[in-house]
Amino acid sequence: MFDHLGIVVRDLHTASAFYDAVLPPIGIVLMENNARPDGTGWLVFSAGAPESPFFVVAAGRPTFWTDEHETGRSPAHVAFKAPSRAAVDAFHRAGLLAGATNNGDPGVRRGRYYCAFLIDPDGNNIEAGVYADT
Repeated sequence: MFDHLGIVVRDLHTASAFYDAVLPPIGIVLMENNARPDGTGWLVFSAGAPESPFFVVAAGRPTFWTDEHETGRSPAHVAFKAPSRAAVDAFHRAGLLAGATNNGDPGVRRGRYYCAFLIDPDGNNIEAGVYADT
């Protein structure tokens, strides 16, 4: 349904360390690092397949913002599709080790949907889940 999704963070270095830890267990890796010396810029994460959806993490003021916009004022909920239950578990463990706040242990919700929730350093609710019995 989506081609890409982006969030704006307060500190690109902190966000980079967090997402570099939690996304690889679910098959998503850093594809582009466009960090600038002043701490602004953006990172692009993806599974790497041609034309696959991607996730952008940015610091600084995006061109579409107005003066009223602020980072983290309205936290986002971002759910990533995981390849397996083991990957969901690894995502959750990596997030806790990277300093995330637990917002829901790995477990079954909504029938056979297995997922886990973390609060990232900017207050966003980050989820990984899989519809499978694997």
